[in-house]
Amino acid sequence: MKNQEQARQSFSKHLTLSEVKDLIIFFSYTDVVPFFEFQEGYLFFVNVTDSLRKPWTFIGTFYANPEIGKYVSIKWTKFSSEKRLKANNEVIFTERPRHEGEAPWKKFKLVIKRKIKLFGQVIWGELKV
Repeated sequence: MKNQEQARQSFSKHLTLSEVKDLIIFFSYTDVVPFFEFQEGYLFFVNVTDSLRKPWTFIGTFYANPEIGKYVSIKWTKFSSEKRLKANNEVIFTERPRHEGEAPWKKFKLVIKRKIKLFGQVIWGELKV
């Protein structure tokens, strides 16, 4: 039960080479629809806090393309270059609970994980940069 609840509170993906090069991340509509209200072509903001508790705001756009379906793009140019993201890094957006008096939009904690080799074992470690 906890895993199902946790799954509803977060969305994640492994970055592709083109997402790292273009500094834009793409999500399937079905992965992010529980977290946002979309209108095609309109911008929305994604407020996150990184592992160092630094706040960031990304700009997202929802698209409905008849050939490839519905998807969301999130532009994070400065974040991506500052964190030196690489293809296959995993990014995990976890929804933070809203506190009284805070703005009504959702905020997320953003964790970056990278595959590393440690004593001959391959593990996923959280980047703290």
